[in-house]
Amino acid sequence: MGQDAQARSRKEQARDLLDAADAVLAVVAHPDDESFGLGAVLDHVAAAGTSVTVLCFTHGEASTLGGEHADLGALRADELDAAATVLGVKRSVLLDYPDGGLADVSVDELAGHVESLAAEVRPTYLLAFDTTGVTSHPDHVRATEAALATADHLGLPVLGWTLPAQVADQLNAEFGSPLVGSPPDLVDLALLVSRTRHHQAIACHRSQSTDNPLLHRRLDLLGDTEHLRLLRPAPRAEL
Repeated sequence: MGQDAQARSRKEQARDLLDAADAVLAVVAHPDDESFGLGAVLDHVAAAGTSVTVLCFTHGEASTLGGEHADLGALRADELDAAATVLGVKRSVLLDYPDGGLADVSVDELAGHVESLAAEVRPTYLLAFDTTGVTSHPDHVRATEAALATADHLGLPVLGWTLPAQVADQLNAEFGSPLVGSPPDLVDLALLVSRTRHHQAIACHRSQSTDNPLLHRRLDLLGDTEHLRLLRPAPRAEL
């Protein structure tokens, strides 16, 4: 198969997964990742009738935002619950691994939690951040590694949320951020989304969104489109 045909095949698979999923399991590192990063995508699939479950590994207690709160981890857990409700998430599971320390936890251990939850919800595919973590945060990278390890073991496809390279480069120039985007040939699906509930979910994470110009600038640049990569294709028998 030539490169053009392979690219078409990946794009078709990504669209088919999104359109025909009975259930999806999103795997993230911190409360707010499900909203700030995946929110518009989760809203899109939930509105289409897909059952959405979110697994979050940490309480996000080490954030540099919202530090005036005595128990930031507990507050962010409440914010996650509120945002999940807005996005139509059926169930959110919050674990208690140390924020900023996921890279010190074995992939196998983290993947065990993903696999256990997958056995319950039987997802059509897993949703995670891109392999770069998008923000380059080691926790984001490790969460995606856990999702991919689970997918490899269970034979599940994985869609990864990414940013176009042009958007990432623009934000890095404006804010000095370490965002990593994908060139056009690595983006398998440009998804038209609504931002209405997405913005509502973001507002639920008040401790993290109130003073976050990078987030709001990113949404301005993206407009009504989010971007996904097919990190793991469906097993051949399902194609």
